[in-house]
Amino acid sequence: MRVLMLSWEFPPVVVGGLGRHVHAVARHLADQGHDVVVLCRHEAGTDALTHPTEDGLHDGVRVVRVAEDPTHLVFEQDLVAWTLAMGHAMIREGLALLDAWRPDVVHAHDWLVTHPAITLADQARVPLVATLHATEAGRHSGWLSQPLNQQIHSVEWWLANRADALITCSAAMRAEVVHLFEIDPASIAVIHNGIEPRNWRVRPTRAAHAAPLLLFFGRLEWEKGVHDLIAALPRIRRTHPGTRLVVAGKGSQAKALVELARKLRVRRAVEFAGQLSDRDLGATLAAADAVVLPSRYEPFGIVALEAAAAGAPLVASTAGGLGEVVVHGETGLSFTPGDVDGIATAVRDVLDDPAAARRRARTAKARLAVDFDWNLIAAQTATVYGNARVGEHGPLGRPKIASGNAFGP
Repeated sequence: MRVLMLSWEFPPVVVGGLGRHVHAVARHLADQGHDVVVLCRHEAGTDALTHPTEDGLHDGVRVVRVAEDPTHLVFEQDLVAWTLAMGHAMIREGLALLDAWRPDVVHAHDWLVTHPAITLADQARVPLVATLHATEAGRHSGWLSQPLNQQIHSVEWWLANRADALITCSAAMRAEVVHLFEIDPASIAVIHNGIEPRNWRVRPTRAAHAAPLLLFFGRLEWEKGVHDLIAALPRIRRTHPGTRLVVAGKGSQAKALVELARKLRVRRAVEFAGQLSDRDLGATLAAADAVVLPSRYEPFGIVALEAAAAGAPLVASTAGGLGEVVVHGETGLSFTPGDVDGIATAVRDVLDDPAAARRRARTAKARLAVDFDWNLIAAQTATVYGNARVGEHGPLGRPKIASGNAFGP
């Protein structure tokens, strides 16, 4: 099949797990014989002189990376306007593509490419498939109280209701989409994220008798729950003195987390390592007694797969897809999102019985090749493409915005 994918992330422009997902699916679809074109963007803040539009073949995938227009728009300050401008640039390049190459399907990844994806699917008269990687309501615990929240939610609603087929990365995300956007659950395919084979064979740099070491890696945003983990650290250190925590990643909550650690008098026990290189992350994973993922909201949780691939014991919340990736007592230990005592208890259980933790880690690693293989995921995605048909799309009005919590009764 000829596949046109649209994504606002694609390596080397990666903000979160979405970019890695699109890259892996595109490559494996190409390996399976499909003709894949990815329409994406350059780094924000560039322009057509410093970063002109590129069109080239990478790992068997044709990547068209559009230049930013001259307008002075800042992603963090002008999100909706910036997104519309990116979409305008994608539409121009996409229409030029259609002059010589016609896709069999258009695949949109998340709300930021809604406008160009709908336009190009309409123009090509082909099915529109959309993967909803997360929702605005989910990221804000159901509250859509600010104009920006409502704008993003309405675009997500539009994409979900306009698409001819939908994909979510977990059953939890499917239930969320059904509830928020009033979609028939039978029309949504659940296709998990996967894990790339990586060389994690790095010898630990920490002596076996050293104090316990915990690791979090990911984006430093409120929904990742790092504040809950830091809040649990004093309790963990009471029974396991000297326990240290490495927080690896970047995000808007970085300064607030440092202040929280200082307030709780564990600042010296927490290393804020920033974005680690693959080598340094591998070494830290090898040294860690547990990887703790305390997400309040998590559509899937690719980092859990990466930790499992490295053979690290997992402690994770049951938020969203994490509850499907980490099976309590089998591939890791789980706790309720936001439960600080639950985090402390689960971490203590790992530290008190390292042999059981290693057994769970081996089970988690063995499961990767069965349930989270990118070749299988690409084949499942191609099946969705093959079954998708252009539907009857009448005009859509504005969705209603919940005045209270969107997940409430």
